Amino acid sequence: MSAGELGVLLALLGTSLVALLLVQVARREAAAVRAQAAEDVADLRETTKQRDAESQRRMDEVRAGERRLDKQRSRAEELAEKAEARAAEVERLTVQSAQERARLHARLVRELEVVAGLSQEEASARLVDQMRQQAVQDAAASVHRVEAAARSRADARARHVVATAVQRLAVPTSSAAAVTVLPLPAEDMRGRIIGKEGRNIRTFEAVTGVNVLLEDDSESVQLSCFDPERREVAEVTMRLLMDDGRIHPQRIEAAYAQALDGAPARTVAAGHDAADRSGVHRLAPELIEAMGRLRLRSSYSQNVLEHSVESALIAATMAAEIGADVELARRAAFLHDIGKGLPAGSVGSHATAGARLVERAMESAVVVNAVAAHHGEVEATSVEAVLVQAADACSAARPGARRDDLDRYVERMQQLEELVSAHTGVRKALAMASGHEVRVVVEPHEVSDEDLPGLAATIAKHIETDLSYPGEVSITVVRELRATATAG
Repeated sequence: MSAGELGVLLALLGTSLVALLLVQVARREAAAVRAQAAEDVADLRETTKQRDAESQRRMDEVRAGERRLDKQRSRAEELAEKAEARAAEVERLTVQSAQERARLHARLVRELEVVAGLSQEEASARLVDQMRQQAVQDAAASVHRVEAAARSRADARARHVVATAVQRLAVPTSSAAAVTVLPLPAEDMRGRIIGKEGRNIRTFEAVTGVNVLLEDDSESVQLSCFDPERREVAEVTMRLLMDDGRIHPQRIEAAYAQALDGAPARTVAAGHDAADRSGVHRLAPELIEAMGRLRLRSSYSQNVLEHSVESALIAATMAAEIGADVELARRAAFLHDIGKGLPAGSVGSHATAGARLVERAMESAVVVNAVAAHHGEVEATSVEAVLVQAADACSAARPGARRDDLDRYVERMQQLEELVSAHTGVRKALAMASGHEVRVVVEPHEVSDEDLPGLAATIAKHIETDLSYPGEVSITVVRELRATATAG
């Protein structure tokens, strides 16, 4: 046998051995699978037997339950039949009892009618009347108690609201005075204001109609006049002179003219400033201007513009306390006295004139009514209008706000100037020194120098006859004729 054949033979033997081993392994795995399958089948058979037993047990229970339900159904049917029978018996007995009660009631009613001497209808009517009267009396008593309690709570609440509003108002008193004090910027300014032999002071007083009070050791100059408009113009004039430093008669007249020209701008600025302090915005220009003019108005010595600002703050606080419209109350209270800033020829009271003005400015109907009703001339139609009335009263009545002595003083000064101005030839009359001096400027073409003593005496006699005044009144009549020319 050759080597090649031997190699082939060995390869065939190796292959046969491997195949035999694979067969043996497959047989073992098949036997293991058959054993596992047998175990699984046994488990499944056991599980199936258990489930069959459980199903049988449950079926037995269901059948037993059905039998019990059948018994209970039969029992319920028997009980229902018995209940129906008893209900029929009860109904029969009830009908009989009702009939008996009706017969008994009718007999008792007849006996009562005989005893009382009244029929059933008459007795019912009387009982109804008595019950109605008693109910009305009880209701009236209850209403009275409720009204009294509500009034008590309302009074306490109102006092709390007013007290809270006034306590939160942190502004100085708005009482006006007849004197304006200006600090002197330098020591030598006193001499400049006085001028040579008092020439500048005399010129200043003659031009502005305001008394100048300047003490030797004072660090301020005082401007005294009952007319707030003249006093403001004099204040602006004095400030211009002190800022410039040049003070002489011609410069005084130029500064006075400049102060007069700036009055409209000061009016508008005062109106805007007051509106900002009150928290009122988007006002028409004519309303701003009218409010600004109130800075020169006073009521029982209370500055009207400051009073309007106070009223706006008080009304806003009270509106917040009671849940009303805060901004509407603030706006109406700020504008309530705007009629006092209108010209003197306006028709009607200041409330009526002010209402017409704010209505023309397209303010809301609530604001218009609040302005017209703040003195009770018309009926208030909103809570905010009532708050304006309350705020106006709070601002006017608080301590230190108003004094009537200044108003009487101003009225006396105005009467004195009007009386003197009524004389023929008088161009301007200025009441000064608290009414103890009157300076009269006459038209030089109507009154001659020879007529001056007679006019002064006539005015003095007129004052003695028609006015009551303390002390003496000095009348100074001034006639000044000026001529101007331009060279070049």
